[in-house]
Amino acid sequence: MDVLDRLLEHDDWGTASLLDLSLNLTDAQLDQSFDIGHQSLRATLEHIIYYVEFWSAIMSGQPVTAPPRSDSPVAGLIDRHKRSYPAFASFARRIRDEQRLDDTFVDHYDGQMTFGGGIIHVIYHDAEHRTEAVHILTRLGVSEPPEVDHGLWDFVRRGM
Repeated sequence: MDVLDRLLEHDDWGTASLLDLSLNLTDAQLDQSFDIGHQSLRATLEHIIYYVEFWSAIMSGQPVTAPPRSDSPVAGLIDRHKRSYPAFASFARRIRDEQRLDDTFVDHYDGQMTFGGGIIHVIYHDAEHRTEAVHILTRLGVSEPPEVDHGLWDFVRRGM
């Protein structure tokens, strides 16, 4: 497994883990306002998922759609993540396999960005917002504060 595969698989797992952990929360908990992230857990999770969708569209030259409503049930967010993340990961791997990571595309500011830069940008962006989601979950009193760092993922993936 190369570094890109590790980053993509961890990114997918980390977001999926937080979504699964959020399934039993009430709407009041999901929408409680905090001074971090996008102010609520639901909005922060929606942002992570939309960001993958947005950048996948930009990098592949597809039209960008507006973000969906901000009241999606967690099950709906899980479905969106299960559809959008594999498409993003497949695109990233294809670009890597075609040795096009240093090729450029036009970003949403009409600037040139490399595909490798865009892919890593999405992965790091997700990690930053997952940290905020973990903080929110902890403040909501989730009994076992989640841990979604790469070290734990590597341990779990190896069945340890």
